[in-house]
Amino acid sequence: MNLIWDWIKKGYLRIIGPIGDWLVRHRIHPNTITTLGTFCTIVGGVIYATGHIRTAGWWLGLTAFFDVLDGTVARRTGRSSTFGAFYDSALDRVADGAVLGGLIIFYGSSPRYGSTIMQVVTLVGLVGAYMTSYTRARAEALGIDAKVGVLQRPERVTLLSAPQAFFGLALDGWILAAIIVLLTVTAWITVVQRFIAVHAASRPTIEPRETMPSGNGAPAADSASPPQALVRPVSS
Repeated sequence: MNLIWDWIKKGYLRIIGPIGDWLVRHRIHPNTITTLGTFCTIVGGVIYATGHIRTAGWWLGLTAFFDVLDGTVARRTGRSSTFGAFYDSALDRVADGAVLGGLIIFYGSSPRYGSTIMQVVTLVGLVGAYMTSYTRARAEALGIDAKVGVLQRPERVTLLSAPQAFFGLALDGWILAAIIVLLTVTAWITVVQRFIAVHAASRPTIEPRETMPSGNGAPAADSASPPQALVRPVSS
């Protein structure tokens, strides 16, 4: 799975390479790119909410380069910063909420495809998307690498754009529903995997105490132990 996503990412980077070169030449600030990308994603969420699923898929797919290029431009122009990383991560959560929130509105307002069950599934998927990001960030704050899981944000963005761009509401909306169920299940699997990884990395290790044999074969006292006090018998 990772090899497939890496192959897709490399091909996508080759396609949008000229755009990145233009942004670098004109010294466009990475935070500006991040802001524009988030705005485009919010627009995509609004398009989802109105029921134009195929249009939203194409829109998100074509504007996803903002999400890729901000970090690339930051590195190539020497503008990488702690605040930039924080800003990018925070706005990613806004983008996730906009897209999945738009789908929740769609399932709640569509006369034909309205479904309370799919509203709940999409909401659970939204919470799972936030949890995948939170668990990794909290683990890294504790000094633990938790970049594990079957589904991370690049894969989530791809699944929320490419299938919808080509299939829309085909098969009476079942393809869209299947994608959302897949995103929800894999998001929570990723959360569980990160809980397990952090638990394993933070488990204390207990080393056995080493003892050295004394001259008569009995184990000698641990050198780290305090010496036994000599007690003088008290006369009556």
